[in-house]
Amino acid sequence: MPILLIFVGIIIFFPVIYIVLTYNTLVALRNHIRDAWSNIDTELKRRYDLIPNLVSTVKGYAGHEKGVLERVTELRARCLESKGAPQEQAVDEGQLVEALKKLLLVVENYPKLKADQHFLELQRELVNTEDRIQAARRFFNGNVRDYRNKCEAFPSSVIAGIFGFEPRDYFHVSPSVREVPDMDFG
Repeated sequence: MPILLIFVGIIIFFPVIYIVLTYNTLVALRNHIRDAWSNIDTELKRRYDLIPNLVSTVKGYAGHEKGVLERVTELRARCLESKGAPQEQAVDEGQLVEALKKLLLVVENYPKLKADQHFLELQRELVNTEDRIQAARRFFNGNVRDYRNKCEAFPSSVIAGIFGFEPRDYFHVSPSVREVPDMDFG
């Protein structure tokens, strides 16, 4: 009788331990995703804070490029309001990135603006911020990958399904600026 109780205890004990460990791993991965998303959100807000200064600096030199400036300002406001899932925010962010690229292309037509120290510093900050966004995005997507692997691999997928762990989406946005252009004045 004691051997039978030990055998039944083992049969019940190990699956319960596995379920608890898998559940806790899924919770930890989900929390890593939330933390990683807050890092992205912080960097996106940093970008949003730079945009008004960039727009006003460009406006001082290129006031007749009103359409581009208004589009950047409009998209910045939309991105600030966007609080949906990463794939929903990525749509707005992608449009903002494209508008910022157009804004920086406008700058190419204004040599004095390209030489303005305030503008160059803003552009450097934007490049730095973009690098930080990309690093945060990679960290977030790595956590999403690990979480998705755990949710989709058997037998942990069964536990994920039982406890309602939903798959998360990756966050994909191309950077608006890769580097500060070299200035050659002669």
